[in-house]
Amino acid sequence: MTRTAYENIKTIGYYIGKIVIAFGLLMLIPMVTAVVSAEWNVVLYFLIGLAVAVIVGYFLIILSTPCQKKLNWSQGMIVASLTWIVTMMVGALPYWLSGNWLTFLDACFDTMSGFTTTGLTLVQDMDHLSDGINMWRLLLTYLGGQGIIVLALIILPRTMSGVFTLYIGEAKDVKLLPNVVNTAKAIWGISLAYLVIGSAALMLAGIWLGMQPFRALLHGIWIFMSAWSTGGFAPMSQSILYYHSLLYEVITIIIFIIGSFNFALHYSIWTGNRKEIYKNIESVSFLITSTILIVLATAELAKTGVYTNAAALFRKGYYQMISGHTTTGFMTIYARQFIHEWGSLAMIAIIIAMLFGASASSTAGGFKGIRIGIVVKSIIQDIKRLMAPQSAITIERFHFIRTQILEVDYARSAMLIIIAYLVLFATGTVANVLYGYPLLDSIFESASVTGNVGLSAGLTSVSMPAGLKILYIFMMWIARLEFMSVLVLFGFILKGASKTWQKN
Repeated sequence: MTRTAYENIKTIGYYIGKIVIAFGLLMLIPMVTAVVSAEWNVVLYFLIGLAVAVIVGYFLIILSTPCQKKLNWSQGMIVASLTWIVTMMVGALPYWLSGNWLTFLDACFDTMSGFTTTGLTLVQDMDHLSDGINMWRLLLTYLGGQGIIVLALIILPRTMSGVFTLYIGEAKDVKLLPNVVNTAKAIWGISLAYLVIGSAALMLAGIWLGMQPFRALLHGIWIFMSAWSTGGFAPMSQSILYYHSLLYEVITIIIFIIGSFNFALHYSIWTGNRKEIYKNIESVSFLITSTILIVLATAELAKTGVYTNAAALFRKGYYQMISGHTTTGFMTIYARQFIHEWGSLAMIAIIIAMLFGASASSTAGGFKGIRIGIVVKSIIQDIKRLMAPQSAITIERFHFIRTQILEVDYARSAMLIIIAYLVLFATGTVANVLYGYPLLDSIFESASVTGNVGLSAGLTSVSMPAGLKILYIFMMWIARLEFMSVLVLFGFILKGASKTWQKN
């Protein structure tokens, strides 16, 4: 190993160690929840998890000292991608110790599903999970929506240098403020403000439904954290269907639509620039694609008579479609109803919706609205160029926080990421079919995993082959980080392996 490679590893280990310790401290929140609910075994699980996080973190820091403290571009990308893997394994410990997950792999699957705000789960007996474990499940989803690195920038701002590369490595590319740390604080400030408002609204809805106040409060907090993070996890196995409440459904729709917006859009609105909501290319793109896809699905569902009235079409059809398009994954129907009741056109519409996703630099997954908008505008620009005189200069603009000229590099970058998502989607589909699952189930589930959605046709289960579980973990991880930081990590590993092979 060269001296440069060794120094790189030390720097990467140092930052991962710092972040793992900060992550471990979050276990105090479900630990307190378990104490309040007198779940003493659960308190022990989180004490063990916290101890492991601190030991692993300090071990990495000690091994890496002294090291170059300032991150370069590739180091920041590697730290961002590797942190999600290390924290996945540490975060899975309380799950595994609880006995509600059959294997450590299943526990890691659910941890990554929470981090990536996907919402697919392999938990056993979800309806009887402890309050402490449920708090951890939904807290991980909330954390993943805002970003593990984004949180670390707040907790450890003075000990982290070169932080912009960490921020970019976690698929965040919008600076709300000139300073990245202040941007991270703004993101969490927005999220916490909505947490108070949204949890209160859901708590009141729960009390109105007849729930005890403390139980209504917990469900309100949990459902908000999942809805806001477009995460899909719910405390009950029937998801939002459990509540049998139009009020609850309407509140969650509002929360996850707002949660799917870019944080830069939130910040613009909060600072008085309300025109941004209808000028922004992402909100316009989302409105157009969601309207088209929902109309197609609704027409199919109405034609086949699956849902017999407008209320049923809204609560069963529209809810699933908008949940898929925002990549939330909440459900008000059972998983197999997609396969057995939804017609071909409705299935195509929801699969496209899951792949499209919502906004970049938000809690949502998928291609992202800005890329869809840029690709469409670039096509329009090419058509105009072909129709214009040869000497004419054709300029296309788009509005994202500010009006910008659509350059070739923007279109190329957007198309490359979309192609990468499509390759990942195709890989998942082929793998599912090779494992013996039906084609339609495979397409649906692969779209859900690729878009970090969490809607399921029933394929995701404990009985899945271990190889497919590992593939899904990989797909959720690389899709949530939007490929770049993970590819840099693979490049670093292959480069090191190549040099080692050449020496030998």
